[in-house]
Amino acid sequence: MNFFINTAHAQEAGAAQGPGLMFNLIFIGGMFLLFYLILWRPQAKRAKEHRELVTSLEKGDEVMTSGGILGKVTNVSDDYITVEVAENVQLNLQKASVAAALPKGTIKSIG
Repeated sequence: MNFFINTAHAQEAGAAQGPGLMFNLIFIGGMFLLFYLILWRPQAKRAKEHRELVTSLEKGDEVMTSGGILGKVTNVSDDYITVEVAENVQLNLQKASVAAALPKGTIKSIG
């Protein structure tokens, strides 16, 4: 019945082209590189600094623990330290609980 209008036929659809294998490999490699630069490297650096801090503790050092306790180191053993927090008040703590070594005289300047 269509005397004046030609019937339009659609072309067959070609297969959808996804990203190539090389793009996928570069994308995954980039994600690993980003993960390394943002997470692993800074965390390893902090862990190394803390390990060096813990191994360098000596008698007489002023320290702050991860719980916020300030004190002076009076005894050091392999895994534990004794910290004097007040006159005749000493605490035995694990070395790993030390968060920072303070400059000499910090405790007197605070209290």
